[in-house]
Amino acid sequence: MHALAPLAEQVAARLIARQETIAIAESSTGGLISAALLAVPGASAYFLGGAVVYTKQSRAALLDVGDAEMKGMRPSTEAYALLEARRIRGKMAATWGLGETGATGPAGNRYGDDAGHSCIAVVGPVEMAVTLETGSPDRAANMEAFARRALELLVESLR
Repeated sequence: MHALAPLAEQVAARLIARQETIAIAESSTGGLISAALLAVPGASAYFLGGAVVYTKQSRAALLDVGDAEMKGMRPSTEAYALLEARRIRGKMAATWGLGETGATGPAGNRYGDDAGHSCIAVVGPVEMAVTLETGSPDRAANMEAFARRALELLVESLR
């Protein structure tokens, strides 16, 4: 997680300077994005909360997203990451929301994505979504790569 610190510090500094807040809904990163942001001293000034939304059950319980909203939408897509980001932002009344979904490995996910696939979205005064494909089956390395890309996207969004 130390490798994520410089990016998390940039995000923290920008959010604090702008007096803005963030909430995180992450899946395949398993809490690494939230952990990186919380490792920065003063996190209580900007970090409102986060959730690891790893299953259909957690999606319903934590984000209030049911089958009707998922009709025609496949998880592990940019559209789904945007839904996560919008929902967590709204539930936490945050300035910014971040959603992450993917397949860490060593195998792909049940939706047909190969290991190393992640979709990340940031929602706030601007909206951005990206897809990352590492091509690697290394679960831990993918988790870190996905979290790094999420923090990079936050830095880009906060410019």
